[in-house]
Amino acid sequence: MFAIFKKKSEKDKLRIQYEKLLKEAHLLSTTNRKMSDQKAYEADEIMKRIEKLV
Repeated sequence: MFAIFKKKSEKDKLRIQYEKLLKEAHLLSTTNRKMSDQKAYEADEIMKRIEKLV
């Protein structure tokens, strides 16, 4: 009930950002391979930061 008042942890914020970057990479994969690779690389860097938090 009070989950709306709960602040998101750093891990949750990074996971959301990671998923967003993967979606963008997937959408770009059909039109612009270079940008898709860049987004995938950024997502990989975010995952490394998530793993450090664990």
